[in-house]
Amino acid sequence: MLISFSIENWMSFRDKVSFSMIASRERQHGQRVPRLTKYKTGVLPVAAIYGGNASGKTNLFKALYFVQDLVVKGTHPNSLILVEPFRLDAKMADQPTRVAIELLIDEIIYEFSFAVTRKAVLEEKLTRITSAGEIVLYDRHDGKPNFAKSLKNNAELLGFAFQGTRENQLFLTNSVSQNVKVFEPVYKWFAEKLELVAPNTRFGPYHQLLKQGHPLAITINELLPQLDTGITHLGGEEIPFDSLTCPESMKVRLREEVKEGVTVALRADPMNERFVISRKNGELVVQKLVAFHPKQDGNEVKFEIQEESDGSQRIIDLLPAFLKISERNSDNVYVIDELDRSLHTLLTRQLLEAYLSNCSHTSRSQLLFTTHDVLLMDQQLLRRDEMWVTERDSTGNTSLLSFSDYKDVRYDKDIRKSYLQGRLGGIPRLLTGSPLMRTCGLDNGRND
Repeated sequence: MLISFSIENWMSFRDKVSFSMIASRERQHGQRVPRLTKYKTGVLPVAAIYGGNASGKTNLFKALYFVQDLVVKGTHPNSLILVEPFRLDAKMADQPTRVAIELLIDEIIYEFSFAVTRKAVLEEKLTRITSAGEIVLYDRHDGKPNFAKSLKNNAELLGFAFQGTRENQLFLTNSVSQNVKVFEPVYKWFAEKLELVAPNTRFGPYHQLLKQGHPLAITINELLPQLDTGITHLGGEEIPFDSLTCPESMKVRLREEVKEGVTVALRADPMNERFVISRKNGELVVQKLVAFHPKQDGNEVKFEIQEESDGSQRIIDLLPAFLKISERNSDNVYVIDELDRSLHTLLTRQLLEAYLSNCSHTSRSQLLFTTHDVLLMDQQLLRRDEMWVTERDSTGNTSLLSFSDYKDVRYDKDIRKSYLQGRLGGIPRLLTGSPLMRTCGLDNGRND
C-alpha cells in the first residue's frame, strides 16, 4: 500500500507537497478503511484528486511515474536523470528534486527517499519503520554509504554493490541487480504492485481476453452487457498474417522470432488494433480482438475495437484494473490519471462503488485517481480525507490539500457546492473581461 508521497522541485511543484493516505479520525465509511493493527492506524483505500486545468494533478501522476521508472528501469551509463525541475524560478534549475515515499510491504512500512539532479543521485535512504521505532537500512550521502548494523552479515556483498553503483544510478536499483535480496521487496513493489494508468493507456495483457475460458475474459464478458456498452462479448477473429497493419520490418522479425508454442501480443496505433500472434504446426496464426453486438434477429454482428466509442474502449481498458484491486487478496495500487475520461458520471460512480464495496479492514489494495467529475465529490461516496485538490498560485507553484484540512467542511455539508463556488480552491480562474468572454456573451454573467 502507498502510505504517503512527497515531492519537491518537480514540474509545477516548486515547494514540497505531501500526499498522505493515512486515515484521519473521521468515522464516515470507517467499515471499509484498512487497519494496520501493529501501527494502530488506518490507511485509506481510495483518493480522488481534483483541480483546475493545468493545476498540477497530472504532474503528481508524472512524479510517481518518474520514481517508478528510475527505480525499475534505472539509467544508462553517462545518461542524464530525467528530472523536470520547476522552470518558472531560475534558481530552482540548480536545486535537486527531492522525493520521499512510504510503503506498506508485507505488513512492514518502509520509507524510501532520494535527492537527484540531472547528473547525479545526491542522497538516498531506505528506512524500515516498526511499531517500536525506525531502522535506517542504508543512507547514501556525499558518495558514501552507511549500512545498518543488522546487515553486517551482508557487508561484503553490499560494499561490492555500492562500488558498482554509478553516480547517476540509485543504489536500490543496482543492489537488486547484484542479487542483494534484503532490499528486493521494495524494488518489487515498484515493479509489480504499482500500476500507473494514463488517459491513453491500453490494457496490456489483452491476449487474456482472447483465451476462451480465461477467468478475466469470462468476467469481462459478463460485465460489458451490464454497463450499457451495447457489447455482448469480446472475442477473436483469425486473419491472414500478411494483412497485419504493421511495418514490413516488424513482419520479418515476427516470422523469425515467433517459434512453435510462442505467443506475442501486438498493438497497432493509432487505430488501437490488438493482435495476438502464435505459431501452430509451422504456420503463423493471427487473432484480432473484436467486439460483438446483438442483432434484432437474435444473431450477432462483429465490430472492430476501433469502431467502438471512446467510452467503450476506455471501459475495456479499465475493467481489468478494477477487477484486480477488487480481488480478496490483492495488494496492488492503481493510479489512474483522468479516470472519468470518456465515461458517463454514473458509470464512473458505479465502478467506484463496486470497488469500495469490496474494501474492508483487512484489504490492502488502493485506487488513486485524478478527475474533473464534481458529481463524484459526494460524502455519501467518499470521505473528506479521500478528496484532495491541487491549486496553482500566481507564481505557477502547485499546492496540494485534503478536504479534511478545511475546518468548515462538515461531514453533512454539500462539499460540491462549496468547491464550485471557489471556497476550497482548485477551480479555474476565468477572466470574464476577455474579448472571447464578451464575444460569447459570458461577461458579467450575461448569457444572451
